[in-house]
Amino acid sequence: MAGDTRQRTARHPGRHSGRPAGRHSADLSGFREVQRLSYECAEAVAAQLRPGVTEREAARMQREWLRDRGVRDWFHLPFAWFGDRTAFANFRIPLQFFPTNRRLEPGMPFILDMAPVYKGFSADIGYSGSLGLNPVQDRLMSDLRAHRTLILEQVRERRSLREIYEDVERLMNRQGYANRHRAYPFGVIAHKIDRVKERRWSPTAFGFGTQSLKGLASDVLHGHREGWSPLWSPYHFSDHPPQPGLWAVEPHLGFRGTGAKFEEILVVTDSRDPEESAFWLDDDLPHVRRWAEEEKAA
Repeated sequence: MAGDTRQRTARHPGRHSGRPAGRHSADLSGFREVQRLSYECAEAVAAQLRPGVTEREAARMQREWLRDRGVRDWFHLPFAWFGDRTAFANFRIPLQFFPTNRRLEPGMPFILDMAPVYKGFSADIGYSGSLGLNPVQDRLMSDLRAHRTLILEQVRERRSLREIYEDVERLMNRQGYANRHRAYPFGVIAHKIDRVKERRWSPTAFGFGTQSLKGLASDVLHGHREGWSPLWSPYHFSDHPPQPGLWAVEPHLGFRGTGAKFEEILVVTDSRDPEESAFWLDDDLPHVRRWAEEEKAA
């Protein structure tokens, strides 16, 4: 798990002239705030996990922590996966993603995943850790660094989403791992996110916020007419260059019953400058700090 050492954020949203269509730097700051809030929640809950805690209890801890800080709506409610469920072992139907009574044990890996809406801005994050030492998951987390680099480079090259997906999968295979984001609905590695209108009453359906689902459905219909999709998948509907906007990206590695992933926001703009055309919203996140510490130690 990442340590507490902080590094200065390499990029600040307000410094980018290229921006997603209709997006302002103040908006990016709002997304950055909710993403950081989510990772703070993950670190706080991870620090409280003890042997015997169930996935359902860990999911509830995330909900309560975020609600205590003003979250009232969700893209999706928090998830927690323990043990071989971090690698989605034998997952066949969507209901298997929801938290269970699986109990955490010493040395067991876990993943916390949450997607809150805060002040009208949404985020979707994934945080991997273990209860004590887990060398396999540590190696998975270290090897995820190459995926973050590859994804950014190829988005800046305006490769098609489907082609980037295939290259990420090839990298996983070379590393000796299984692609576990293929187990997600539609096999997605990422999906678009956007602002969500704040309402006094924000219901959920099947664990997902209805306001966010309406927005995603609208993007699906709009994109279908224009030849793009808000879902980044291995299928033909993702055979197009990255659409400007914000994408929650989550490469997920699996190895013999252990899984690990990160999930964070990638900003895609309409700028012709490669460095401005795509960038990670925030480089001051737990997994990025972890890699910086590993590099320093090496």
